[in-house]
Amino acid sequence: MDLQSGVRNLTEGKIFDQLTGLAAPIMATGFIQMAYTLVDMVWLGRLGSREMAAVGAMGIILWLFSSIALLTKVGAEISIAQSIGAGQLNKAKVYASHTVTISLILGVFFSAGLFLFANPIIDLFKLESEVADIAHEYLLIVCGALPTVFLVFTFSGIYNGAGRTSTPFYFLTAGLVCNMLLDPLMIFGVNGLGAMGANGAAIATTFSEILVMALFIRKMKQKNGILDRFPYFVKLQKSYTLVIFKLGVPVAAMNCLFAGINFYMARIASIYGGYLGVMSQTTGSQIEGITWNTSQGFSTALGTFVAQNYAAGKIDRTRKAYKYTLILLFSLGIVVTLSFMFLGQEIFGLFTPETDAREAGGNYLNIVAYCQLFMMLEITTLGIWNGYGKTLPPAIVSITFNLARVPMALLLATVFGINGVWLAIMISAIAKGIVSPVWFHQKQRDYQYIK
Repeated sequence: MDLQSGVRNLTEGKIFDQLTGLAAPIMATGFIQMAYTLVDMVWLGRLGSREMAAVGAMGIILWLFSSIALLTKVGAEISIAQSIGAGQLNKAKVYASHTVTISLILGVFFSAGLFLFANPIIDLFKLESEVADIAHEYLLIVCGALPTVFLVFTFSGIYNGAGRTSTPFYFLTAGLVCNMLLDPLMIFGVNGLGAMGANGAAIATTFSEILVMALFIRKMKQKNGILDRFPYFVKLQKSYTLVIFKLGVPVAAMNCLFAGINFYMARIASIYGGYLGVMSQTTGSQIEGITWNTSQGFSTALGTFVAQNYAAGKIDRTRKAYKYTLILLFSLGIVVTLSFMFLGQEIFGLFTPETDAREAGGNYLNIVAYCQLFMMLEITTLGIWNGYGKTLPPAIVSITFNLARVPMALLLATVFGINGVWLAIMISAIAKGIVSPVWFHQKQRDYQYIK
């Protein structure tokens, strides 16, 4: 650890201990982020499944814009980690400044666009009028916090790239606690007075995001901050900006498309399953965060670890780390798969007391249970691709099979109804979990040194 610059050297020491030490805070951070939405869903479920459907549908829109924020987050993680691994701390500082500047520009731009085009976006979901009205008011509130969301993502990426993954966890935990305290007060009021329903959930989340951003800024201004208190905003230089976009755009595009596909899948689910179909997919996807966030935590840790060691020319350490990560996640994947297969309704019942909603959501979990292990395999492989700075191949795999999900859903839904939509999700996820690691296995011999 370089205490002066606040970075962590990962090119020496026990691989397993370093991986788990990096991954645990990132996983916990992912679960904290997931918990923001799940806490909202738990409280909104007490209002009714229509409120859950409205907020769930808007969650897809926010997911889309959060995916754009991955451009600077991933750009920061890889560029900073590789710079540290190569012993170029000054370069790492420049990358940190550039990612913050770019994220603020993007956040303001997309926030304005979302505000101006809220109605046309909501109309695309083909929601019932009552559900659409709830969704519109909710979206107008949360879009104002979008620049904050972009900055929080980027600050997290800077700390992850420097190997200090626990800091984002602490700050996002504080944000979750704030959200948990404000949610019931804002949604239901006090003795019914001041109740704001779904709008209250939006306000609580917005306040929580602002708190997290303020904590990051306060920490980075301290003497023992990160990368010697680098400047936040700078005049962008073409060479650094291009590297950040080269690293971040494939990952952001991959996740944006995935969010867009999920939006379209929600629309198909609405056609074949009504608002219960939308609710099952949107809330069910949040529950699947158990798989996604665990895998993403280890994937991000693996990416940081691999980036430093790859830049330092220690290829054997990167391959051993990949194997360790796969073994760990395989064990967890079996537990999640069995839980979704046999306890789907019980799990969904934690979020809604309505029998129809519980049965519909449980059915979703029963079907997607079979792809959980493959999802973990795909996301883990993404980590080692990213660490090598090769972000395009996993993006190609993801984009190809996610695009295939839509026509597959339309075809299978004509035969199996709403279950056909869930089958399309399962089949495409299995395909991604097979193709990505096979492709990496074929290409890994080419990555002997940083080019």
